[in-house]
Order: sequence, then structure tokens, then C-alpha cells
Amino acid sequence: MISTQDRTRDDVPAVGATRRVPVAALIPTVERPGRLRRVFDDLLAQTAQVDEAVIVDASVSAVTEQLCASYAPRFEGRLRYVRATTRGAAAQRNQGLTIVTAPFVLFMDDDVELPSDCIARLWRLFDRDTENHWGGVSSMIMNQRYEPPGRLSRWLFDVISGESAVSYAGRCIGPAVNLLPEDNPSLPEYVPVEWLNTTCTLYRRAALPTPAFSGHFDGYSLCEDLDLSLVVGRSWKLANARMARIVHNSGPGPGKPGDAEMARMELVNRHYVMTETLGRSSLRDYAKLALVETFLLLSTLAMGGGVRRFPARSWGKIRGLVEITGGRMQRSAHFKGQPEMTERRR
Repeated sequence: MISTQDRTRDDVPAVGATRRVPVAALIPTVERPGRLRRVFDDLLAQTAQVDEAVIVDASVSAVTEQLCASYAPRFEGRLRYVRATTRGAAAQRNQGLTIVTAPFVLFMDDDVELPSDCIARLWRLFDRDTENHWGGVSSMIMNQRYEPPGRLSRWLFDVISGESAVSYAGRCIGPAVNLLPEDNPSLPEYVPVEWLNTTCTLYRRAALPTPAFSGHFDGYSLCEDLDLSLVVGRSWKLANARMARIVHNSGPGPGKPGDAEMARMELVNRHYVMTETLGRSSLRDYAKLALVETFLLLSTLAMGGGVRRFPARSWGKIRGLVEITGGRMQRSAHFKGQPEMTERRR
């Protein structure tokens, strides 16, 4: 953990002072030029200017392409625009990585707001990392932070993690349940964590697998950030930069699924991370997964409009369960056939 002395602002460039950093900002987008314009303005106002910005656009219209053309002359580095070959957050990020040249990549959503020192604070961790220990560092999402769990949630976390921790902030516990980092003034500026989001997170390119994001994640690609960071975290350290603060204006959009599809994706993608990435596939792991998903489903009733949304989310969980069960049956049949096929090859 970085010492408390790192809480100072001494080596963060002052407002108005700028420096170039060897970073590529990689932003997938679809039909949201208004929000992307805000991101461009925030990037241009940074005290640490990126070497390049890569926009991978899945829009049907040409408005985003025209926006990028109008902003390109204003960037100190290059602003590169490409049309997405496959629509989906993970696929668009993978495509963008094939043309990134900078040794560090800043994964960004197209709906974030950045204060002027955000990238400088993210970059500072790597700038000081003379021994190359750190693989990635995330920003602190001011409107999506870890809050101390209530009594029922704490019981759930204790059960699925197999322990009673003082805090579960920044951790990935049980069947791939990921908790956001905590913004606590008693913590240092850089806090080690077990996973990173891709809302506004800086990675060392050398730490990324190839491809960075698994082909399992399509469309909205829920949990693709969890999966990537768990893979990177096997060999590299991960951190949250508590003072690199952003706002995430998440809301309905062209690529965001409805309740049923989101519920299906929650189950299917969490199951994938649990079994394929974390290697947790015992009966106990599946029991914990069932407990988590049941808890999430019932929690819908406590949300605004929850009674109305409950049937759709229930249907989504059923679809996800059928998909998982069907996939397991196919794999089982495949493996049962392997010895016989091997004999024939001999």
C-alpha cells in the first residue's frame, strides 16, 4: 500500500499546466454524440494530456464521426476514429486495442465526467512504479461507491465469502460478486483492490491478455471488466486511485438492455466468471451462486417500480438458468465423446 505521504498534491500538475503522458484513451460508443462531446471537453481540460484517443463507434448515423473530425485538430495527440466491426462494449474495446500504439491504455465509457487532474492522478501510480508491479488503476466513481452493507447484505457477504470482514470494499467474493472501492478519508490515495471496472481505468498494455476481453461477453458485456481485471490480477497488482474522482452518468441508451436481458446476463456472465476465470465449480459454489441470484431477484421488489419489474427480471433469470444448464449438458456430451474419438484417431 502506498504510504500516506502520497496523499499530497505536490506532483500533480497545477491547473493550467499540462504534460503529455504515454496513454491512449479508448472509448467505445454508439449513438451518443452529446455525451461523447462532454468527454472530449474533459479530456482536453486535463493537466495530463493523452498521446492518443481512439473512438470505436457502433453508430448507424455519421454524427459521431463528424464530431470526432471536428475535435481532432484540438487534441495535442491523435484522435483516431474507427467504425466498429462488431457492436458490443467488449468487442469494440478489443478492436480499439488492435490500433492503440501507446504503452498504457485508459478504458473509458462515453458517459463520464472527469475533473482536470483525474488522468494525472491515475498516471502518477505508474510514473512512480519503477519496479513495474502495478497492472491497472481505477478512478473513484463518486456517484457509485461502496456503502457499508445493511444487516441482510452483510450476512450474505459473510456467507458467500466464508469470513466476516471489516469491509468488503474493492473485493471479489464467492461466486464472482464484486464490490466497489471505498472512499474513506483514512485510506491512502492508492488502495490495493481485487478487481477494476472499465468506466475510467488505466492499464499497462503489457499486463493485458490477448485478446483483452473474452469472446463470451457480447452486447452490453456485463462483467467483462471484472473478468479482465481478475485475469490481470493473477500477475500484477491492481489499485483504486481514491482521489481520481469521476461521475458516471449511466442511464438508458441504445446499447443498454431491458430488465429481462439484464437479469439473464447477470446470471450467465457471473456463472462464466465463477467457473471459467475463478475456477469455482463445486456444489457449494453453485449453492452460493443460487443464493446471490435469489437475493438480487428479491431485492428488485424493494426498488422503485420493483413490483412491475419483477416478472421481467424473473423471466430473465429463468432464461439464464436454461442457458447455463444447456451449455453444461453440451460440454458434458462433448467430453463423454472424447475418448471414443481419440480411439478412432489412433
